[in-house]
Amino acid sequence: MGAMNRQSMNALLSKSAPQLLGLDYETWNFGDSTGFEAMLRAGKTLGTIELESFAHGWFRSWATRATPFRRLDCTAPGLAIVLTAEKYGDSTLLAAAISLAEYLVTRKKIAGVYETWTNPPLMVPYGGEQLPPEEEDLLSNPPGGFFVDCLHFDPPFFAALARVTGEDRWKNEATEQALGYIRGLQQPSGLFDHFVLEGLPGRTFGPGWGRGQGWALLGLIDVVEQLSLPQDHEIAQAARKLIGAMLTLQREDGSWPVVITDPDSGDEPSTAAFMATGFFRAIKHSLVSDDGVGVAADRALASVMAEVDSEGLLGGVSRAVMACTRPSHYAHVPRGFNVPWGQGPLVLALCEALDQ
Repeated sequence: MGAMNRQSMNALLSKSAPQLLGLDYETWNFGDSTGFEAMLRAGKTLGTIELESFAHGWFRSWATRATPFRRLDCTAPGLAIVLTAEKYGDSTLLAAAISLAEYLVTRKKIAGVYETWTNPPLMVPYGGEQLPPEEEDLLSNPPGGFFVDCLHFDPPFFAALARVTGEDRWKNEATEQALGYIRGLQQPSGLFDHFVLEGLPGRTFGPGWGRGQGWALLGLIDVVEQLSLPQDHEIAQAARKLIGAMLTLQREDGSWPVVITDPDSGDEPSTAAFMATGFFRAIKHSLVSDDGVGVAADRALASVMAEVDSEGLLGGVSRAVMACTRPSHYAHVPRGFNVPWGQGPLVLALCEALDQ
């Protein structure tokens, strides 16, 4: 990257990273993780303490009132919490993280993966497609399931605990969960579907959801990094397979459509932000060679930077997708939101690019 390009990225990072502090975090809910991880990473890249201090304070506040735990605590930014506890030597925060992990492993398993929802909040499709009768019946009493988003939550969290505490049980949990998501949701193409429901063997839902590929890729790479897994490990191979699939579907401008297998599904920049981050990290950890992947990462980041407004906010990001049994739903999710799962990946991608 040329000096001017690095200069522009530095300037954008300096503007975009502080915007993370004004976003809505729910302590905890889907999407919080990338926002807090971006704070930690941007603080390091920019050489400032404000972002890390904000995250540490938020985590410490949570730790003082973490119990009783609730089901949505499975979406806690566990990796970021453990990294913060490690950096600051915060034994209280680490103890709260371990307590959360102990709670998370009490959940029921579906095909070896901890259940995300007992009764997931399935939606009538955005876009108005009529549900078939058997899928309409699921709305009133949906069975439990697990979702690709959570590949970015549980496995990296357990992997970080394994590295920091030295306890093999967390390493086993991390690898078992990551492999469960791979075997349950990754398709022969290398792409991941969104979710599975208990009692519907062999069936997955939400094929080709773009941002879902991002949750999967970052989660897989986090596990490889935290556990120092060898390049031939099944988790590393799954990450490479996903990257290969995404490379074939990248558009000329560096972006991907909302549903990456449907060119007519519209534009939404969070997928490209996730992919730029994941591609750069995969190169850094030698999961892939720089040939082709580095160029694709640069193009993805350029497409994202083009969508950032004068205040440093990434526009055009879709709201929480929720879950639906109809593929058409994913192309019609409302867009135009400033949210952690858009701003966070933007900031992470800029940091990864600058650290290359």
